[in-house]
Amino acid sequence: MKTIQSILFAVVITLAIQVNAQRKYTLSKSTFEVAGTSNIHDWVMKSSEASGSAYLTVTDSKITDIKNLTVSLLAESIKSSKGSMDDVAYTTLETKTYKNIKYVLKAAEKVNESTWILTGTYTIAGVSKDYRTQVRITTYNNDTFTLQGSNRMTFADFEMTTPSAALGVVRAGKEITVLFNITLTDYVKNENVLVVK
Repeated sequence: MKTIQSILFAVVITLAIQVNAQRKYTLSKSTFEVAGTSNIHDWVMKSSEASGSAYLTVTDSKITDIKNLTVSLLAESIKSSKGSMDDVAYTTLETKTYKNIKYVLKAAEKVNESTWILTGTYTIAGVSKDYRTQVRITTYNNDTFTLQGSNRMTFADFEMTTPSAALGVVRAGKEITVLFNITLTDYVKNENVLVVK
């Protein structure tokens, strides 16, 4: 009888440790770039105004599981060095109707200590599509992790018409690359989050 009680006690303790190890992290810093080409020149648009959160299981300062990663980016926060180009981009993204670009994690697979494969859904201009993304993770301590990665997409993936300007004289290429660098910080210790005690 004592043996059964000991086993049950050990199981309860193990489960408790696993639950406690999974903590909420919030997006404290971000850089997003959308890079593409045209028949005139290459172009880049950038934003650092994303918000988001994730539940991470961390053991010995290493991520062992990633759950519920969500990121939202205000579409009109993405800007180039030219206002006219931004206007064309916002028309393509239908930002008056679809204010945000979103990402929702579906599955995470660990490759090694610093590399993961994330499968998740991008929603752009109201259309959703799944992508697999190789992500490099840099660990600063138990409180802060940086995720870097990129995805190649096409405008057609999201049912968007390839942008053009100057009455069609300037035409964007069909493919774009989305690059991201996001920092996740322990929710309780993120100085950008007000914690009420």
